[in-house]
Amino acid sequence: MKIALGVEYLGTDFFGWQIQKSGLRTVQGAVELALSKVADHPVRVFCCGRTDSGVHAIEQVIHFETEISRTNNAWLFGGNVNLPSDVNFTWAKEVAEDFHARFNAYARSYEYKIHNNPIRSSLKTNYYLWEPRNLNIIEMKKAVSFLVGEHDFSCFRGRLCQAKTPIKTIEYIDIIESNDELILKIKANAFLHHMVRNIVGTVLKIGRGEKDAEWILSVLDSKDRRKAGPTAEPQGLYFIKAFYENL
Repeated sequence: MKIALGVEYLGTDFFGWQIQKSGLRTVQGAVELALSKVADHPVRVFCCGRTDSGVHAIEQVIHFETEISRTNNAWLFGGNVNLPSDVNFTWAKEVAEDFHARFNAYARSYEYKIHNNPIRSSLKTNYYLWEPRNLNIIEMKKAVSFLVGEHDFSCFRGRLCQAKTPIKTIEYIDIIESNDELILKIKANAFLHHMVRNIVGTVLKIGRGEKDAEWILSVLDSKDRRKAGPTAEPQGLYFIKAFYENL
């Protein structure tokens, strides 16, 4: 049988999602160890989207295969008992044999959080990007609106990206302002490695007044990573949700 689970985690003390040969602490490693104890056999999990060191997740989706019969609650609560405090399962359910957490997802959403205040917050250090300078939110919102739709996003593609094509479709992107917090919300059919963080780094140059909103169009047309802004720090990024037809 095949089991799917939702996974929530704080990425601060993990070296990303994927297990590494060096034995560093990873989310996948913690999850597989916990589920293996419930299953009484080694478990290999597959996720919807791998995250980098320091990146968080609200509802990462994973699946694994097993011949052991357990209730959904046994996988959920039994798994959580064996997990560290910075990662937990939020739901569990049996799924069809042809389900795949990565390949069946038709869209994914992320959020990037910015603390825009001249005074740094110790409580937000690991969960927001701190930006002390005044930002032009109107120009930033205008800039991201140009990214909606299908485009070649090579200019926002990380050098280690393994995607077969840089052409992706952004369904929704906006910047929400609340007091001294900004949240960039984005939903797309798929993402390139570092795509969201590179968009944020580019939009921040516009917010600081270094470039105008229309500049992002020339960056997009260039298909050149060197033309865009720097990669924003990882701690502000959250994997929010994966979307499926039947889950």
